[in-house]
Amino acid sequence: MGEASAVTMAAPPWQRWRSLAEAGLPFAALIVMLAVIIDIRPAVFSYFGFTLLFKLTTPLILAALGQMLIIMLGDIDLSNGSFVGLVTCITALFLTDNPGLAVAAYVALVLAYAAFGLLIHLRALPSIVVTLGMSFIWLGAAVMLLPAPGGLAPGWLSGFMDWRPPLLPLPIWAAIVVALAGHLVITRSSYGTILRGTGDNPRATARAGWSVVAIRVAVYAAAGGLGVLAGLTLTGLTTSGDANIAPAYTLIGVSAVILGGGSFTGGIVSPVGTVAGALVLSLAGSLLSFLQVSPTWQVGAQGGILFLILAGRVLLREVPQ
Repeated sequence: MGEASAVTMAAPPWQRWRSLAEAGLPFAALIVMLAVIIDIRPAVFSYFGFTLLFKLTTPLILAALGQMLIIMLGDIDLSNGSFVGLVTCITALFLTDNPGLAVAAYVALVLAYAAFGLLIHLRALPSIVVTLGMSFIWLGAAVMLLPAPGGLAPGWLSGFMDWRPPLLPLPIWAAIVVALAGHLVITRSSYGTILRGTGDNPRATARAGWSVVAIRVAVYAAAGGLGVLAGLTLTGLTTSGDANIAPAYTLIGVSAVILGGGSFTGGIVSPVGTVAGALVLSLAGSLLSFLQVSPTWQVGAQGGILFLILAGRVLLREVPQ
């Protein structure tokens, strides 16, 4: 369980190096793409250039980490993008003039996420089916609240997302902080071991005296909380709400988790890898634009980049001892 870098020191050296190489693939891809972009447009290599390049990555990273928590349990969340869109609508409509109502709505959404996780567990329902149904609920509620893009983000929220901290742009600082926090909680803490163990072997977790139900509910609630944060940061960046602003977050989030070393079987996830995967997929769009790839082909080209990185991981695993 856990990240590739967590391989025990008792493992043979070749196995440790191969695991580190696999974990480093997203970072290598990120460096290569940055190098190509800087070669094409040297002005990008600046505080302002990096701010523009990574401006929209913060909400995507938060949404991807929420997806990672669900995948850690062996489930998958197809409602992630619609949920973020609903949060942007609530934020743009209510947070400025009626913050109490907005906060109550956020809490209700997190509780709803937890309730759906409980339903999936108690009824042994396929998460892919339940979350697909959830996506229609979130989208329908968002369209009812805000049929067309509109509303206005609070000034403090927009101001925070435009903040220019020292040394590095805010999106990069945010990526570092959430990656480190996720690594400490999921990979290094004892509770993180229990969480990953629940996805890998829930019966063993139950025999150890832990409530699998409580863990699943808590994980789904945490995923909902990250979705709320993603919606808040996205609203701060766009300054308005839109029910259809983040549908791509669902599949990009899944791709980021798998790209970062996660597994659909549950129990194997990497917060640091997920953040790197989200950055790679976000940067891929910018790279293709710099390469003047037609928007018609960009989705396919992004899929090709994802395939190449995953193929590299497979090849590393096939390297003989």
